Amino acid sequence: MSFPRDILAGLRKGLAPAPDALAAFAAGLADGSISDAQAGAFAMGICHAPLSPEGRAALTRAMRDGGEVLQWDLPGPVLDKHSTGGVGDCVSLILAPALAACGAFVPMISGRGLGHTGGTLDKMAAIPGLRIEMQTDEFQDVVRRVGCAIVGATGDIAPADRRLYAVRDVTGTVESLDLIVASILSKKLAEGPEALVLDVKTGSGAFLADPEAARRLARALVETAQANGVMTSAILTDMSQPAATSAGNALEVITAMEALTEPEGRASARLVALTEALGGEALALGGIAEDAADGAGRVRAALHSGAAVEVFGRMVEAQGGPSDFPERWRDRLPAAPVVAELHADRPGVLRAIDARALGEIVVDLGGGRRREDDRIDLAVGLSHIAQLGAVVTQGQPLARVHAKDSDSAQAAAIRVAEAMEMAEGAVTPPPLVQETIR
Repeated sequence: MSFPRDILAGLRKGLAPAPDALAAFAAGLADGSISDAQAGAFAMGICHAPLSPEGRAALTRAMRDGGEVLQWDLPGPVLDKHSTGGVGDCVSLILAPALAACGAFVPMISGRGLGHTGGTLDKMAAIPGLRIEMQTDEFQDVVRRVGCAIVGATGDIAPADRRLYAVRDVTGTVESLDLIVASILSKKLAEGPEALVLDVKTGSGAFLADPEAARRLARALVETAQANGVMTSAILTDMSQPAATSAGNALEVITAMEALTEPEGRASARLVALTEALGGEALALGGIAEDAADGAGRVRAALHSGAAVEVFGRMVEAQGGPSDFPERWRDRLPAAPVVAELHADRPGVLRAIDARALGEIVVDLGGGRRREDDRIDLAVGLSHIAQLGAVVTQGQPLARVHAKDSDSAQAAAIRVAEAMEMAEGAVTPPPLVQETIR
């Protein structure tokens, strides 16, 4: 076939491919007729000749349609959420059951952590016996019966993205806006959602720390998803500190369960506020709520009534986890053998946190991956992380390190201290929710 060479030759000249050519190329990625060399040249070419909005939508649609696209016949709207990734972001574990408790259906296909950001699947894997890999028919059955499920993608979901993502990783093209959008949305749109809310993070712990770069991504994601028939909003949220007071797989499950069982708790305030903001927007997009404020109130009610944690328990059981998890979760999760507390060496106010550094510390403790095939320690990480603006006295705890041994705990504690900056006087943290793009 000559079309791959024609596309690549055009990209070399700075000419963006036509939508039908992009569709043919995506189909070739999915069926294997496009070679890895051609895929790499394509990724480099897109960096050189960015796509138009129409081309981006066409590439996304073709990558979605190159695999299985789920079909639903349910008594409520099919909704989902996607986050661009950060540190301590366990919102999905709270949001999915909360939305289901409000009458939505949430088929959440998630990913594992890579780099300094944690992955929802790794957090779910900390629950003993829980299966994160399911065939499509079983996955859909759990969603119908429970209202939500959180699983990994099968090989039939967006196979073109799996090929292209691997090539991007080794060709230095991961940061291409067009390829990021197509990668995220080809998988999310394959779930068959009616509406989608996107959590696009900015700040020290985000994939895109620069606010303007995050805003450009948010607009491109919303524009592309809507061009493919899915009502979508993006919320720019702050990641200048961890989303929760913990970072690490089992530790974030603990934090999520605390939010589900005690949503009024002070330690859960930031996490619950983020869940309500995202959930409110999703329910409004799905027609369950009149607007985002009404939707946030419905999510809040589901958390405070216990309806959300009840759905979470049924989801865990349906996916093979313990049937008594909502009552016995403290006994069911793995724990690190060494826990060390970091104390403030002087009084002051916590002015800044290098959230990316905290994520890197968790990875180095064994709680994350440098390579996709690395094994991880689900128990290690950080907990009780102090929040920006906290007034601390000398000797007050700033964080707890959960480690496999004393040496790694001590090394991590030193790095956590270096990632926290103290100051005198009042400190106003950045707003959690910065902008909504519709």
